[in-house]
Amino acid sequence: MSEPVAEIRTFNRFYTHIIGLLDEHLTDSPFSLPEARILYELASNDTVKTAADLSRILDMDTAQISRILARFKARQLVSSTVSTDHAKLRILSLTPEGQAAFAALDRSAIDRANAVLAPLDSARVSRLTQSMREIRSILDNHRSETVSPAPAYILRTPRAGDLGLVVHRQAYLYNKEYNLDWTFEGLIAGIMSGFIANFDPAREQAWIADRNGEIAGSVFLMRTDDPQVGKLRMLYVEPSARGLGIGSALVAACIERARAVGYHKLTLWTNDFLLSARRIYQEAGFKLMEEERHHSFGHDLVGQTWTLDLRPE
Repeated sequence: MSEPVAEIRTFNRFYTHIIGLLDEHLTDSPFSLPEARILYELASNDTVKTAADLSRILDMDTAQISRILARFKARQLVSSTVSTDHAKLRILSLTPEGQAAFAALDRSAIDRANAVLAPLDSARVSRLTQSMREIRSILDNHRSETVSPAPAYILRTPRAGDLGLVVHRQAYLYNKEYNLDWTFEGLIAGIMSGFIANFDPAREQAWIADRNGEIAGSVFLMRTDDPQVGKLRMLYVEPSARGLGIGSALVAACIERARAVGYHKLTLWTNDFLLSARRIYQEAGFKLMEEERHHSFGHDLVGQTWTLDLRPE
């Protein structure tokens, strides 16, 4: 047995014990793992309509799904109706009892996850969640080579908690990748604080790149003292999501919005060592206007100002 196989088996035994999957039923629940997965998809996935949908999404045998659905119907957790589009299709939905059962199951799962995290400090929680993202990314990339890929990401507006995490991840990654010190976190925290406190929805916007429910990157359009000039700020992409075109998509969204609100120019400030970001800016049409040496974040750096003319030719 190879070492990687042994490590996977060891990890599986460890993790299933931690989250209680060795029990006949999930912790504090009358449901088995397959039953819980079906309840989750019926409650949370709008694309699930039929037993065939469940089989495809969960990669479960149709006979097993049929047996579980029969038990659910007997317990009045699931109902089915004839599709208006096709008489042979049965559309599944949770009954009020089924929705209540899912809500209890969901609360139990959250409590279990909180119990796992409770003994850990914030640094260990960050390491744990990032490692989980990396595992998912590696395995998802492999699956995408053999399975018809779902959309790799979406761009959305921020939700509660997103912006604090963006500050944390940028500060962490810029320290890890470029050795910038803690004063860089002070800079971006101040920028973010000002953006939140003085947000002008008519002139500003923020975009979160969401990949499988996790933040994969972000960018911000912010106003300046000149009403004709907007500013692109705080572009970043998570390491596990690089190479998917997320950086270019975020910049394109920012440019499109800047044009829509009537800015004549869009500017940005960066440092010359951020090569990937500079390539994105150049491809989007930004021109390097100014360079300035400065000592910041523990290093001698070269700052750059880039500008994009948004006026029609």
